[in-house]
Amino acid sequence: MSAFGRDLSVSAVVAGFVAMLVGVTSSIVVVFQAAQALGADAAQVTSWIWATCVGTGLTSLGLSVWYRRPVLTAWSTPGAAMLVSAAAGVTLPEAIGGFIVSALLIALSGATGLFARVMDRIPQPLAAGLLGGVLARFALDAFAAMPGDPLLVGAMFLAYLLGRRLWPRYAVPGVLLVGLLVAAGTGRMHLEAVDWRLGAPVWMAPEFTLRGLFSVALPLFVVTMASQNLPGVAAQKAAGYDTPVSPVIATTGVATLLLAPFGGYALNLAAITASICMSREAHEDPARRWTSSVMAGLFYLAVGLAAGAVAGLLGAFPKAMVLAVAGFALLGTIGGGLATAMGDLTWREPALVTFLVTLSGLSMAGIGSAFWGVVAGTLCVAVMRLRAG
Repeated sequence: MSAFGRDLSVSAVVAGFVAMLVGVTSSIVVVFQAAQALGADAAQVTSWIWATCVGTGLTSLGLSVWYRRPVLTAWSTPGAAMLVSAAAGVTLPEAIGGFIVSALLIALSGATGLFARVMDRIPQPLAAGLLGGVLARFALDAFAAMPGDPLLVGAMFLAYLLGRRLWPRYAVPGVLLVGLLVAAGTGRMHLEAVDWRLGAPVWMAPEFTLRGLFSVALPLFVVTMASQNLPGVAAQKAAGYDTPVSPVIATTGVATLLLAPFGGYALNLAAITASICMSREAHEDPARRWTSSVMAGLFYLAVGLAAGAVAGLLGAFPKAMVLAVAGFALLGTIGGGLATAMGDLTWREPALVTFLVTLSGLSMAGIGSAFWGVVAGTLCVAVMRLRAG
């Protein structure tokens, strides 16, 4: 029996599906908006979805099999949001050229080891505080959804509690199953409206201009590295995996480079969805959790190949159900991250500051709270050491 077949489990398959479901339903709409904001037509928009999902699927599958660790990638959601708001006046060919330049910068930052050297200087408690701040928002959103949909979310929360008590390994599959049953029983699943059209790539010729460089390439590079790859590496470290940073980052850069002409604007390490695959809900044995990210990769590939149906799928699941599945699946990871962050009195205050700034959603200069959380925590460490000296 192959290593994959030996390590695969039902919980790993479900964790992979939940990770894909959360990734697609929480942010693919932003990719739609970015493509449309740059003037893409219907076929080109479908190509964007095809490129981002296929790229995510292939890199997740390949890196996870190669390293035998749960390495999950994603597309840059902050990058797509930046394209919607900050790329006004940029043509689609100029944007494609910007994607290519950004991909080259990401690949170089990985190949030279520069990003890994920066990450190695971030203490473990700060990395754990960063991860906790990134993930806690999903748990808050899950409980915040309960007043608006008490039957659905309440039933899923009860399933989670019973699952953790009676079948810990299958708690999240139980939550998903209960959510699907309640949604279907209340007539809120609308799969009949989905148009199962296959997706197809469309070549979009790049144009390299200064406007594309300064409005797309450089901001996209900074946002992807600071708001996506930074917490992605922190998630790996917090979960106890020693996945090599440099080759993984370089791989996402090269994959983006190849897919950019088809709309694959930015691939990066995942943090939130990766934490689902790295959690105990994926498997009790950390050495066997890599199969969950392989399954997530396969599910992403399936979504990419059916890119024409993605819009219909987005509306098939109740939003409260997706929020609840994500939030409850991450509770254990959030608790573990906070325990690591607050366990050492020496680092407790800087880790707490990192956690709170990240959780706040602070955004300045187009860069998200994950980066500013690390900056605030590092500043706290520097001042404390100055005071101690």
